[in-house]
Amino acid sequence: MTTLRDVKVGESATVAKLTGAGALKRRIMDMGLTKGTRVHVRKVAPLGDPLELTVRGYELSIRKDEAASIEVTDVAKDE
Repeated sequence: MTTLRDVKVGESATVAKLTGAGALKRRIMDMGLTKGTRVHVRKVAPLGDPLELTVRGYELSIRKDEAASIEVTDVAKDE
């Protein structure tokens, strides 16, 4: 399955499942990344880490290893 790490800049996706465990999963959920949430990838840092996302109307930066634990569906290029 596709993860948030694989979504390119300018694309959006819907969170399908969180595969992390324990504190990592709880932290991701506390940031608003829950099942069914639409996420837009705004930028990627020059060295590729972290990712800057728009989630629920606010900006969020997460590391690629965290993004790899978030499975997504409905990846689409935004106009």
